[in-house]
This record gives sequence, C-alpha cells and structure tokens, in this order.
Amino acid sequence: MHSIIADELRLRLLPVAVIFTDQRPEGALQFAEGERGCLVPRLVQAAEGQAAVFDAQTVPCRGGLVGLEFTATYGDPEAHAYFLSVGGGPSGRAGEGYKKTPELVREAMRGQPNIKAPGTYRIFKPLSQVDADQETPRLVVFLANPDQISALTVLANYGRPTNDNVIVRFVSGCGSFCLLPDQLNQQEPLRALLGMTDISARPHVPADILSFTVPWPMFLEMEGNVRGSFLDRADWQKIKTRLFN
Repeated sequence: MHSIIADELRLRLLPVAVIFTDQRPEGALQFAEGERGCLVPRLVQAAEGQAAVFDAQTVPCRGGLVGLEFTATYGDPEAHAYFLSVGGGPSGRAGEGYKKTPELVREAMRGQPNIKAPGTYRIFKPLSQVDADQETPRLVVFLANPDQISALTVLANYGRPTNDNVIVRFVSGCGSFCLLPDQLNQQEPLRALLGMTDISARPHVPADILSFTVPWPMFLEMEGNVRGSFLDRADWQKIKTRLFN
C-alpha cells in the first residue's frame, strides 16, 4: 500500500503495519521457541523492509506476550511490582527504577488494559508491502524524528474539532506500539499514541526516533486529509527540505 503521509514526511524508516491473523506469512523473521530477545529491534527491521512474525510460543519475553496481546498478565504480579521499582521481592531480580515503590506499580497495574486479542500470529511488515485487498492492518506505526512527529500530531488533529487526539503514556516499548494503541482502537474517538519512551527499549532505536502509532481507521482518515492541509503550505515545505531523502 502506498502512503501519501510517508512521501510527505520523507521517512527514513518505513511505516510498519501491525497485523493480527491466523495465517503465517512466508519469509518473515521469527524467533526460535525459547529464544530470548526484544520485540523492538524486530519493529525496526520491519521499518527497514524485513517482515517479522510472532506467535505465543516465539515471543521472546513475558512483557512481549502482554505487549502483543497474547496474554493479559505478566505472570507473578508481585514479582513484577518489585522488578519495575526497587528490585528484590519474590524473584530477587534487580529493579528497573521506573516506579518509586512496588505499591505504585500495583496501583498503576490496576489501570492496565485487560486485553487478549484474537489471532494466532502478530505480523510486523512494511506498510508498502500490505495488499489492502487481502489484509487489513490493525495498527500503523511510524518511527519518526521530531519534525515528522510534529507533522503527524498536527495531521491527527487536523480534521477534528478537538486538540487531544494524540496521547503519551508511560508504558513498555511494545506496549506503546501495540497494546495501548489497540486499546485506543476500541474507543471513540480514535486517538494516536506517541511512544518509544521506554528507557529499556530506547537503545534499540536511533537516538532521534520516537514511535507514533495509529489505529488503521485513523490512519486512513489522516491519509485522506493530507491534500489541502498544512503539508501543502509554505511552512511545512521549509521543514521538508531538511528531512531525509
């Protein structure tokens, strides 16, 4: 599928379609069962042109199982509360220091979306490789720099009477480009999520890159609003000249 937005933003990383399906694609990268790793490098590889596929047996970490909506729980919630904060607890693991206390983690987790989505596989593939007549993405992920994020934010609000159509939340890297955006996919009005602020995930993306994830219907809305918008005007053209070719 061709994207006008991608053309206008001169993205150096391709938009990535996230697809939930029961059909495994041929030729996609896939972790071996039991292999450890992170989903974020796979997202970047998809943005560079190489599709990736996951099922519940080949997601390389427990957080990824939640982030890709194969399960709604992190295993032992008490161990998770200590892991995200001060460390120790049931698992004895070092803490990440992302919340001040285990109690704050427990409170935050009470607001965690309880989603387990359908489909045997989760696919990351370049949007340009999507055949819209044969498959429907659930989400579209842009990996973009500040100029491009600015344009996406304006475009997300352009055709609406409100100005709060992009949100940012503290969440894991995979939660920011799948779990939480998909939660927004179940609500009206649809909104985009600015992500990749997870400190543990950031070493896996270029230093100037954040993610901007939109539900598929919102992506189509934004695509349809490009022509006639600020993207055709002089101020954007000044910025566009300094973007990557």
